[in-house]
Amino acid sequence: MNNKLMTTLSIAGTDPTGGAGVSVDMKVFQSRGVYGMGVTTSVIAQNTLGVQQIHHLPLDIIEAQLNSVFDDITPDAIKTGMIATKDMMEVVLPYIQNGDIPYVSDPVMIAKSGDALIEEETVNILVNQLLPNATVVTPNIPEAERITNMKIETLDDIKLCGKRFIEEIGCESVVVKGGHLQGDATDYLFIKGQEMIVLNGERFDTEHTHGTGCTFSSVITSELAKGHNIEDAVRIAKAYIEAAIKHTPELGHGRGPVNHFAYSSNDE
Repeated sequence: MNNKLMTTLSIAGTDPTGGAGVSVDMKVFQSRGVYGMGVTTSVIAQNTLGVQQIHHLPLDIIEAQLNSVFDDITPDAIKTGMIATKDMMEVVLPYIQNGDIPYVSDPVMIAKSGDALIEEETVNILVNQLLPNATVVTPNIPEAERITNMKIETLDDIKLCGKRFIEEIGCESVVVKGGHLQGDATDYLFIKGQEMIVLNGERFDTEHTHGTGCTFSSVITSELAKGHNIEDAVRIAKAYIEAAIKHTPELGHGRGPVNHFAYSSNDE
């Protein structure tokens, strides 16, 4: 009997209420049937009401965590979330440059509460060094606007944005998440050498969307680790996050977390 599990690694910040960051990534990895590992970059005091305080871990501790993982259990897929400083990104970069390991970048910049989670000077190294190594990038509209230096309001804007991610930045694929636009919650997948793929989705009337970006990217990471191609991994993530938002547990006094038990299928 083969009990081998595929392995995933999250490199991100924390959330003591469990709605975002490494904490929620571990929940998602477990729910998708992979063995999750986590390297913490920043310890964040946050809840559904906002971010109260941020402490960045020393660089040598971040690198020691990465060494501990890679010296023992090489991940089958990697995702990065909050990497707040230029120096942190320089520490992480060598570990995501291995082209044999799928890498998902969730370019976390602003919390749902509106609090900034990344330093301004860090954006350049994100765009020029981390993202060109990405198998999949999962920006929302504000993140995509900041990365591509353009305003996104129309379908033509989205197409130009996707082209910039693929042709100028050098990502293998990008999902431009349309949750900030009007109308249905439609996402747009661009894969190098392919036509744009439209992922239609229902919009639910809820403010409980804390950690949706972390959740979405973690599902993609899990599915890539299991051998799915990019499009299939993203479609599974889309179905997962829709169920998670539709059946939100309504926890907390602000923007609460989504429901990671709602999407039960583990057969894909």
